[in-house]
Amino acid sequence: MRLENQVAVITGGANGIGRATAIRFAEEGADIVVADVLAEPAAETVAAVEALGRQAIFVQLDAASRELNEAMADAAVERFGRIDVVMTAAGITHGGYVSGDVEADRKMLRRRFDHADQPGMAFCAVELDDWQRVIDVNLTGTFLALQACGRRMIDLGIAGRCITIASIAAKHPDAGPVAYTVSKAGVWMLTKKAARELAPAGIRVNAIGPGFIATNMTTMVDDFAEVKDALMGQIPLGRMGQPLDIANAALFLASDESSYMTGEILHPDGGYFTE
Repeated sequence: MRLENQVAVITGGANGIGRATAIRFAEEGADIVVADVLAEPAAETVAAVEALGRQAIFVQLDAASRELNEAMADAAVERFGRIDVVMTAAGITHGGYVSGDVEADRKMLRRRFDHADQPGMAFCAVELDDWQRVIDVNLTGTFLALQACGRRMIDLGIAGRCITIASIAAKHPDAGPVAYTVSKAGVWMLTKKAARELAPAGIRVNAIGPGFIATNMTTMVDDFAEVKDALMGQIPLGRMGQPLDIANAALFLASDESSYMTGEILHPDGGYFTE
């Protein structure tokens, strides 16, 4: 029970890594605030947490909204009286991304092939609106969640733990579309800066940079054999990761077992960075 009677706020908690982490944290004694734009799958996460004997609430969140991030933090304190952990799992790969909408992901991936006969044009064809939405959700959304929850931790005198979800794309430009890779590189630098700024308040901030994880975000690669083969060829362990692999890393960073770590990044990636 490494998180007994603690409260964890998880953005993007309705699916994938966020849901797996909510359940893993509940198994270790935490109550959970599930923050997500999707109400129905979020309700499933809440039910899974409650089935483990812990409490959970759903808060509607567009990660890019300052007002909704502040409302999320307020809801956590109003219901549970505290915030001990925040994990920012909300993220998108492209401007039209909606978790579970595989066809939108397929269209995004197909566009990469539209310019196969024009080297360099895939980069030049990126739409500004698409770029901005990814940056707003992935990078600004992480900043807003850290700021809102960090403020409550400071006000309540809690030595909290913040866990950001970056990516192997934070360090490798071929691990995703251009806006996604840039946003995740920003998340990693934000993590390091926030760690230094919040350390005097006793708040630790660390990142997880997942490799290719079997979630709604990666389902579309099954339709593109050459993409999937290339992807698998970069993973020495020879398999995609599971959401639980990331949830276990998050548990370590949320617990006292990592009490002397801040401003660091863990890469559960099947050996991607060994090459």
